[in-house]
Amino acid sequence: MVEEFLVPPVINWVATFLWAASGGIVAIRKRFDVVGVFVLALLSATGGGIIRDGLFLHRTPVAVQDPYYLLVVVFATLVIVSLGRYVLQFKYWGELVGLIDAIATPGFAIVGMQLALGAGISLPGVVFIGAINGVGGGVLRDLMVGDVPSIMQPGQLYGLIVAFCCVEFILLTLQLKINPALAGWITIATFFLIRVLSIHFDWRTSPVGGSQSAYRK
Repeated sequence: MVEEFLVPPVINWVATFLWAASGGIVAIRKRFDVVGVFVLALLSATGGGIIRDGLFLHRTPVAVQDPYYLLVVVFATLVIVSLGRYVLQFKYWGELVGLIDAIATPGFAIVGMQLALGAGISLPGVVFIGAINGVGGGVLRDLMVGDVPSIMQPGQLYGLIVAFCCVEFILLTLQLKINPALAGWITIATFFLIRVLSIHFDWRTSPVGGSQSAYRK
């Protein structure tokens, strides 16, 4: 089954670079030094995969087997550090990180689903592992800087889009028999489009039970 679900390695490497870049941007905004920037970039880029491999697939994380992961993170760190002054001056860094996440999240989710399918995991488990792989780095990034992970807070659509796109990839490949590479790019494009629209039109989720103001009346 593994041979039937190969997606282009470029998806994995682009996602790794972008997640590392998003971690580096957050680190610079938090006024970390170069070591802190690298650590947060590394955690952002490899956190989801480490959770996937260590907790669910019970194998040595790919991030410590393949030396190219570390090289990609180092390269991303150097790029972000060299642009440090501009990162601090840029007014829309939050939106920029959001757009980076919109590309990298589905990329990692697809890689996670591919590996889960190859391991013979049930389809609900495949979707779950894909979602964890997609958002795990961002969750660890936020926790590392003392923020509540954005996926757990009311705000612009994110978690729901991840789950939707994971199901979309499964349907495209298993039900419609679309080539996994093409299905992967369609899934990434879908996630990116919905995410950009949610940012532009400010589509938001609401707290369960309503806002606090509703209880002050």
